Amino acid sequence: MRRLKSILFFLVAVVAVQAQENMKSWTLHDCIDYALEHNIQVKRSKVSQLSGQEDLQLSKAQLFPSLSAGVSQNFVNYPSGNVETNNSYTGNYNVSANLNIFDGGRRLNAIKQNEIQQDVNELSVQQSENDIRISLVQAYMQVLYAIESIRINENTVEVSRVQRDRGEELLKAGSISRVDLAQLESQYSSDKYRLVAAQTNLDNYKMQLKQLLELDITEEIMIHVPELGVEAIMKPLSDKETIYQTSLAVMPEIRSGELGVEIADLDIKRARAGYLPSLSMSAGIGTGHASGTGTRFDDQVWNRFNESVGLTLSIPIYSNRENKTAVNKAKLASITSELELINSQKQLLRTVEGVYLDATSSQNQYLAAVEQVKAVEETYNLIEEQFSLGMINTLELLTAKNNFLTAQQEMLQSKYMSVMSIQLLNIYQDKPVEQM
Repeated sequence: MRRLKSILFFLVAVVAVQAQENMKSWTLHDCIDYALEHNIQVKRSKVSQLSGQEDLQLSKAQLFPSLSAGVSQNFVNYPSGNVETNNSYTGNYNVSANLNIFDGGRRLNAIKQNEIQQDVNELSVQQSENDIRISLVQAYMQVLYAIESIRINENTVEVSRVQRDRGEELLKAGSISRVDLAQLESQYSSDKYRLVAAQTNLDNYKMQLKQLLELDITEEIMIHVPELGVEAIMKPLSDKETIYQTSLAVMPEIRSGELGVEIADLDIKRARAGYLPSLSMSAGIGTGHASGTGTRFDDQVWNRFNESVGLTLSIPIYSNRENKTAVNKAKLASITSELELINSQKQLLRTVEGVYLDATSSQNQYLAAVEQVKAVEETYNLIEEQFSLGMINTLELLTAKNNFLTAQQEMLQSKYMSVMSIQLLNIYQDKPVEQM
């Protein structure tokens, strides 16, 4: 029975390993490509773009005549006994066309607006794609940070276990007290707790990444962990002003704001068209018939056949302030669009400046952290040797160990903050996200 259980356990382990080997390893580029195709927000922006195309086609169609046909059939009952016929049946048939010849430029400006709006919708798609890129870079780096943090904590737990075991030996030899051993056991428990917390953080970051990818809750995801060398962490940056000016020229939200100002100006022109006269033309043909007239149906249809054509000139004289209000509100909307553009430019400046500061400070912190880790690790190794020989107490050992762990975490944090900031600056300059 034991042998059978061992075989079953081995088979399960082999299947689990094979399943993990067959599981796709997601790179950052894989995540971005998948999200751009499946993310709901990106899809919604593309649907809005298609809706804008329909609005543009509709506005262009307004330049052409409209054509309609009508058929009416009526039955009338006369209950009085003084009429010759108690029932009357009538029918009317017509085809009519209408053409708006002049409307003060409303339709032409509407076409221009919808053409510009279509450009805005395309920029909105680009902005949605940039937003998902930014979110994915941040989430992906958090996952990588959490993975490395787990490795550090696993090593720390293993070291704590060895130190606890060594403490038991020293206690038997009379080199340390039970209080010292209790401190080592407490540190071992604390390190295991930190490892569990790090694993929980990884699960949370993976969940956020899966949500951005629109993956199902049952789907597992395995992240490719790249080897990040110093060249990736300490990549030289352009100066802040150059990056900002580039982002002003390429970021879709800025161009969208500029086009919004143009749309608002056209709104003013459309509102002013309310002061101008409009001219329209109509034409139609029609016929009809009625019962009880003593004339045959086909004769009535021909006799009542008619053709019509007409021009209508509408001159606005007094519109209860509607035109003036429309113009004033359009002017205010234009001012608002200009303010929104300025706000977008300032918001972009704050964002780029913040990311640039994160990148430069993280690079400086990383260099300092590397030196700190070397120094603290050397100190920790010396103290650990002295502890093994019973030359120092437990408190000094644990202090040195915690200092070493803190230095490693600080180096890890500055490392991924630097890489993340560099990738974000690439996005704000419309550069591709770098392969890792």
